Amino acid sequence: MTLLEMLPWLALPTAFVLDACCGDPRHLPHPVRWMGRAIEIAEPFFRRLFTRELLAGLAFAVVLILGSWGLAACTVGMSYRIHGVLGFAVETVLLFYCFSARSLAQAGMEIHALLVSGEVDQARGKVAMIVGRDVEQYQADDIGRATVETVAENVVDGVLAPLFFAVIGGAPLAIAYKMVNTLDSMVGYRNRRYVLFGRAAARIDDAANFLPARLAVPLIALAAWLIGIAGRSALVTAWHEGRQHASPNAGYPEAAFAGALGVQLNGPNTYGGVLVEKPYIGVGLAAVQTYHIHQACRLMFVTSVLGCGVGWLISLLVFL
Repeated sequence: MTLLEMLPWLALPTAFVLDACCGDPRHLPHPVRWMGRAIEIAEPFFRRLFTRELLAGLAFAVVLILGSWGLAACTVGMSYRIHGVLGFAVETVLLFYCFSARSLAQAGMEIHALLVSGEVDQARGKVAMIVGRDVEQYQADDIGRATVETVAENVVDGVLAPLFFAVIGGAPLAIAYKMVNTLDSMVGYRNRRYVLFGRAAARIDDAANFLPARLAVPLIALAAWLIGIAGRSALVTAWHEGRQHASPNAGYPEAAFAGALGVQLNGPNTYGGVLVEKPYIGVGLAAVQTYHIHQACRLMFVTSVLGCGVGWLISLLVFL
């Protein structure tokens, strides 16, 4: 087997290493920003095209997801036809844009640094950029809890789910997943505007994350054991409390993180001035402290490395 023949197999780990080293290139064009723009342009068109909001939202989501997959598949396929090195480079870059382990860790650690230095107002402003809840009244412990929850949930959305789909279908399927995720973040709400139109996007996102969210639990537990915290508790808490969440998927990584860190997460939160009662995860465990943010970021990164290693091994076995 020549190096040129192995290049498609090397794209996944190369992309992950690039993300770990460079993070999100904020000043360069980013496919997710293009996806967001496509969603903004397409929404009014599909609302006019169909009179029923549910049907409009379904067609809107399906066309955008299939379109993103098709565009990525054509781009990668044509690149490999021109030359193997070009195909490898294009697929690596597309996969690189799908991962966000470093960016997630950086966001968490920026908040950690602000809390350590006593700059609670600045930390509150930072956490407001990564959560959808009302944070105006948050103090240091609330900010810490929100940050840990975000890191826990996004280890799936930002790393493990793209890895999962990249192993199955390469960069095109990972890009399609990013469109699914972007659609959910933009229209998957239960407010007056999107309760019907955004329902299909939200359900597709739930389906796409079903397996990655559950497969994340043993990876989180193993990562916790490797860094010297409670790996067994991660498994037990996820098993007993993973369903205790409004989302059918987010509760599993959050519960695993709660058990591993020995903290209580979730609970009631205010959204747009409305108090939403949510059950606690990690019932009876300690309140989140500032140092737990650092632990959560470390746990997230080790989990991501393990996920990449497992995914790479699986892709190698399939490739061979």
